[in-house]
Amino acid sequence: MKTNKFVLVAILAFLAFDTVKAQVLDPVFPDQVFLRENTRTRKPIPYTYLREADVMWSKRVWRTLDLREKFNHPLYYPESRINDRRSLFDVIKDALLAGEITAFDNPVFDDEFKVKMSKAAIEATFVQWDSTAQTEDPNNPGVMISAPVKTDLNSNNVKAYWMKEDWFFDKQRSVMDVRILGLCPMREKADPATGEILGYLPLFWVYFPQCRPVFAKAEVYNTKNDGERRSLDDIFWKRMFASYIHKESNVYDRTVPAYLTNQLDQLLEAERIKNDIFVLEHDLWHL
Repeated sequence: MKTNKFVLVAILAFLAFDTVKAQVLDPVFPDQVFLRENTRTRKPIPYTYLREADVMWSKRVWRTLDLREKFNHPLYYPESRINDRRSLFDVIKDALLAGEITAFDNPVFDDEFKVKMSKAAIEATFVQWDSTAQTEDPNNPGVMISAPVKTDLNSNNVKAYWMKEDWFFDKQRSVMDVRILGLCPMREKADPATGEILGYLPLFWVYFPQCRPVFAKAEVYNTKNDGERRSLDDIFWKRMFASYIHKESNVYDRTVPAYLTNQLDQLLEAERIKNDIFVLEHDLWHL
């Protein structure tokens, strides 16, 4: 008797699961000619195990990803969510609000992932207030009073990212490798009076290895083939982005703009740092 009840429960559970699966994966009016399942079940490529004894050289650098550059557009678009695609910021925002990843505060002075942000602080970060907005006083017609307007922080407000990464030479595998450690979205800073964009403000840091399972399931537009999409994890794993270095590890712990004020000199210094890493790898194999 107990066996029959168990079989009945198993059959009902299977039918219920099959019904839910049909509702989720088989829409009545599908917006595509085939069912996309690859990205939804993807997992990030695991890192190769690394011992301290195998790292014979390493260098830490901080980069700036400017999403206004055409090569970085897959990270910026779409500005509004599309059926199966979201921008990098929307993916991070959804994961933070869902509690899948952690945000770290003090983005300017502390990028070592020490101060965790509370859920209330995270939610407050995604809200902007326009204190210059005014409206007519209902009790005194013709008199304007301050009326701050609340708006959500959207993808189109974030046009740059800071990225922290470590370059190292692994003598066990005899390769120069790189691991991204963190990302920091930067929102536009506007002049309240004129609306002119003055620069960028860092929002928070996220720990990149923790983000990888989320990024692996987030599709990115493939300019060459709509039938084979890339994921956000693919973009970073394959270094399919444009960036420039704004800081390297140094005894003063200072950024490039701290000792070079001219923008051209800053870009030349960034190229010098990048070239030093390339030359080091080249010289290791030079006889």
